[in-house]
Amino acid sequence: MTRDQLSQLGKTLWAIADDLRGAMNADDFRDYMLSFLFLRYLSDNYEAAAKKELGPDYPKLADDDRRAPLAVWYEDNAEDVAAFEKQMRRKMHYVIHPDYLWSSIAELARTQDEELLQTLAGGFKHIENESFASTFQGLFSEINLRSEKLGRTLADQNRKLCTIITKIAKGIARFSTGSDILGDAYEYLIGQFAAGSGKKAGEFYTPQSVSTILSRIVTLDSQEPSTGKKKKLNRVLDFACGSGSLLLNVRNQMGPRGIGMIYGQEKNITTYNLARMNMLLHGMKDTEFQIHHGDTLENDWAILNERNPAKKLQCDAVVANPPFSYRWEPDEAMGEDFRFESHGLAPKSAADFAFLLHGLHFLSDEGTMAIVLPHGVLFRGGAEARIRTKLLKDGHIDTVIGLPSNLFFSTGIPVCILVLKKCKKPDDVLFINASEHFEKGKRQNALRPVDIDKIVDTYQYRKEEERYARRVSREEIEKNDDNLNISRYVSTAKPEPEVDLDDVHKKLTAIEQRISQTTETHNQFLKALGLPIL
Repeated sequence: MTRDQLSQLGKTLWAIADDLRGAMNADDFRDYMLSFLFLRYLSDNYEAAAKKELGPDYPKLADDDRRAPLAVWYEDNAEDVAAFEKQMRRKMHYVIHPDYLWSSIAELARTQDEELLQTLAGGFKHIENESFASTFQGLFSEINLRSEKLGRTLADQNRKLCTIITKIAKGIARFSTGSDILGDAYEYLIGQFAAGSGKKAGEFYTPQSVSTILSRIVTLDSQEPSTGKKKKLNRVLDFACGSGSLLLNVRNQMGPRGIGMIYGQEKNITTYNLARMNMLLHGMKDTEFQIHHGDTLENDWAILNERNPAKKLQCDAVVANPPFSYRWEPDEAMGEDFRFESHGLAPKSAADFAFLLHGLHFLSDEGTMAIVLPHGVLFRGGAEARIRTKLLKDGHIDTVIGLPSNLFFSTGIPVCILVLKKCKKPDDVLFINASEHFEKGKRQNALRPVDIDKIVDTYQYRKEEERYARRVSREEIEKNDDNLNISRYVSTAKPEPEVDLDDVHKKLTAIEQRISQTTETHNQFLKALGLPIL
């Protein structure tokens, strides 16, 4: 599917959402829309694999028979179902009972069947608890099928769901939808809902352009970026993963076989569910990722709480776009936390460095970390200055990238990307000031492909360019009290042209001479006319 076709599919689905959500706000309806798209994806893949597995035994139904072919096979081959599902679990890593396939649900919706709501609820529980080897409990917990926003009575709610599902089924049917296409459509809708949600969107959505920069940077060789991408990333972590698009972008850069295991953590339950669906929608098996619902700052994920340095999780790439200047309440015990004890605690008013130190702790010696933060972390004083100095002295800060303002849905302020490494070869810090390289938009500014390429290329080859990028020595930064404010080192201001005083003096003298000559000529005319001279 071309980009234009994908955009058209996304717009079609968005128009359906905008038309049908009625009394619901965008956030509520998003959960219905995306969950149905997810069910369609799982069903399409499963039915295609079942058809291949059963071969000539896969039922061929008449054109007017709207049943799911797999449902017919289940009825006719009850004694073989268990063996078939065992085989499907081995190949697909999941099963879906025919009653809960999208084609079965869509048919109930088309015929306005009063059992739709009950069947749909059963299908969600089935997928959460029985489809996969590892349970996905609570995957659909944010979807209230009995919401009064769907209707006051059970019958009204059932009718509304019938309408929504039928519209979605018709909308998707007009397009050729491969597995990757529905994944891309899911991402498109997340972006559209993010745009409609204003500042709340910052909790779960990183603009694709920024996501691309981070993912391209962390996939390059950490010691010698100029040599290109690493062959493999064994472990990738995003500790504030939102809907998971940043992790998927890293995977897309490396290819499915280029990554061992993906780890994500998300505090918001709705967004956590979006992330789990998003992983599966993009063809990942449930054994290839772990997404944890929990508080990163509290570090309540057992897998990240290993205190033995030899056993702790070490990641080849860490990416994150955590909440900007998040207020937190660290207690005294936090000061002895293994993540913070060497650097000190970030202030209560802004947890930016707490997030950064969390990620850095789990970065391997050969890994790269790229994190999006507000500009304040570059120059604020107090505890943040002490943390910044420690990071610089230890040689962990590799690159500072300044981005244009108004790229995010959640804030109009300009932000920066910090690239960190446990071990880095250059003893300087690369500053990239990309603040003036963007395309202005009505609501949000945007980074063009050429802008993204320029940032990544400058990082990869550690290029210097006037008014854009410069390598700055540790000594110079130290003289500036470890202030990393980008404009101190790379100003975008164009210098005033040098003035040649001798040339200016000659021009002024020549002008004075012409004035004198012209005045003399003028006075001669006045004298000849008998008028007073000047």
